[in-house]
Amino acid sequence: MDLLKAEFDPGLESLRLGMLLRQFPELADICGEVRFAACDDEARLSHASWSTEGDWFAQAGESGVKLYLMELLDSFIQYRAQCYQAPWQNGIVYIDAGSMRIEWLAIDDVAHG
Repeated sequence: MDLLKAEFDPGLESLRLGMLLRQFPELADICGEVRFAACDDEARLSHASWSTEGDWFAQAGESGVKLYLMELLDSFIQYRAQCYQAPWQNGIVYIDAGSMRIEWLAIDDVAHG
């Protein structure tokens, strides 16, 4: 019996990031980015690097938004891998005064960028 490939929903990531924005209205005042990556052999978030204005990184930890975003990124990585939707190992979340978007990077982009 063949297992069917899960169908990828291209709107899921922006929908979930939008939900996070509504849950944490303080994101409306923030600009920054979160670069993240998954291990080569496992479809799980392995590390992330934050670049934000001021002391917002500390505030993100206290408010819970950091934890929720990390869990969301881990879910996105697993979902893309499950659906065979490349790229899924590296990306950047841009936070820009009330909007969030995700850019997935090909391995070549990461190696040369």
